[in-house]
Formats: sequence, structure tokens, C-alpha cells
Amino acid sequence: MTALAAHFLVGPTASGKSAVALHLALQSRPPRPILSADSMTIYRGMDIGTAKPDAAERAAVPSFGFDLAEPDRLFSVGDYLAAVRSAAPAVAACGAPPIVVGGTGLYVKCLTEGLDSAPSDPGRRAAAEALLQAEGLEALQAATQALNPAEYARLRDPENPRRVIRAYELLASGHPLPAAEERPRPKVAGLVLPPEELRARIARRARQMFAYGLVEEVRALRAKYPALSETARHAIGYEEAARVLDGQIPEEEAIRLTALRTGQYAKRQMTWFRHQADVVWVEVGPRDDTERLSGKVQKVWNSHGPAALRI
Repeated sequence: MTALAAHFLVGPTASGKSAVALHLALQSRPPRPILSADSMTIYRGMDIGTAKPDAAERAAVPSFGFDLAEPDRLFSVGDYLAAVRSAAPAVAACGAPPIVVGGTGLYVKCLTEGLDSAPSDPGRRAAAEALLQAEGLEALQAATQALNPAEYARLRDPENPRRVIRAYELLASGHPLPAAEERPRPKVAGLVLPPEELRARIARRARQMFAYGLVEEVRALRAKYPALSETARHAIGYEEAARVLDGQIPEEEAIRLTALRTGQYAKRQMTWFRHQADVVWVEVGPRDDTERLSGKVQKVWNSHGPAALRI
């Protein structure tokens, strides 16, 4: 486990996190490193639809967590954590706590709370998911408890379906559950906007993505990768752009659907962060430009300090 601490900036998509993180990184000399905690910016060649920082922005500061995998490859949270662990010496060599920025809650959680190291068992995981789908959470809880009642009694949050699925996978494979070490959740900064403003930003971003060439980006991806991974193929914006290429929908409808799905995703992000993280929310007001927001975020960081990375 590498001793490294970071300042976090989270929030829903289109809230302006990347711009604020870049501004804050550039306030230091040398610039502070940025570590992405976004499950889509890990894919090479998927730039426009993920709103990935451009080459100039990434060259301006030490950047990590981007372009970790080809889009035809499956990439798990464990793979992400392994990549961060490998990059840790280079991050530490920058001499200042990195800025972790992103909206993928599971990535933030694994950085702040760690990840159990037992290998994945796709077959048993699929069996647990099928049982949950067919018979509900109570049936999955009962089946998991029957595998090892003593271990099941240690399960944290048995009302969380994801935790019970993982518990079933571990216990059915003969592995114990992770140690129930309770740590206080670190306080992280987050950007939040009024719902109507966030919807407007999302709509603008969706239109910009198509204007900037998302359909052509998907065309290029298809030419290079005959079979994209399930995650990449159904990514927001990419699935809609593919339907435009296939003649299934006009571009205007693709823009509408992309904005709709993005808004739904933003709601899920906010729900996750409100229940699964200790976020000090920074409200984005109508007069808040990037510089003003950066000052607000810096005050949160000054008050609570960096969070230890559990890598």
C-alpha cells in the first residue's frame, strides 16, 4: 500500500469539475498532478463523448488515469486501482498531493476505502445477479447466508444488493469477506448546481459533442475495433452516435437521447454521492466562473485537508 494523499473534487457530469481542477492544479509551481476518477476517460480514442481534457490541457499538468485501456477490452474497478497503484511513484514524485477529479463513485470509493483483493468469479457473480433478478434481495441474502452464516454475519450493509452479490461471489468461492474495518469517510469537495441549470448544461454539452465530431469519432472507433466492449459500446453518446451511423435515428434525435441519458446518469451520481460519500458541497451560482469556484473549493480543501489513498 502506497502512502499517498489527495484532494478530491466530485460531482455530477457537466458540473465543471475538470475546469476547476485544472485551474487549481496550475496555481502551484510546479503544477499539481491530476488523477481522473472517471470510468469512461480510461478508454483510448473515446475523447469527444467523454469530455476528456484535450492534449494541451493534459500536457499542462501531470495527468494520470486517462487512456488506460483499449475500448474493446473489459476494464474493472480492480484494473483501475492497479493502474493507480502503478502510477503512484510518478504521482508522488510531483511533490504535491494530486487532485482526484471525477464522477464515478465506485472509483472514488476504491481510492478512499480500498478494494478487497480476492479475485473475481464471473460465473458465481452471474448466478448471484440472476437470483437477485428472479427472486429479489431476500432470496439472495438467504442463499448467501447459507454459504457461511458466520461470515455473512460480518457483512456490512446487507441491504445493499451490490455488497450481497460480492459476498455471495466470495463465499461461494471459499474466500472470507473483507475485514470490516470501519474508517470515517474522508470529506471531499463536490460541485452542485440547481437542477434546471444542470439540465441546460447537459443539453449544451450533448449538442457540442455532436458538433465537435462525435459521429466521426465513433466511425473511427468502429474501423479500428471490430468489437467494442459492452461498456464502450453502450456509453452515453456513443450508442446514440452509432445509431446515427446505422441510419436508425437522425442526429437531432441522437442529441436529445444523449442529453436525456446524461441527465438520468447525473441523478444517479448525485444519489450515490449523497449516500456513499461525505461530500462538502460547493454550490455553483450564476456568477461563479472557474476562478471563483476554484476559490470556494480551495477553502474546503484548506478546512479538511487531503484524504489518504487506500491503494
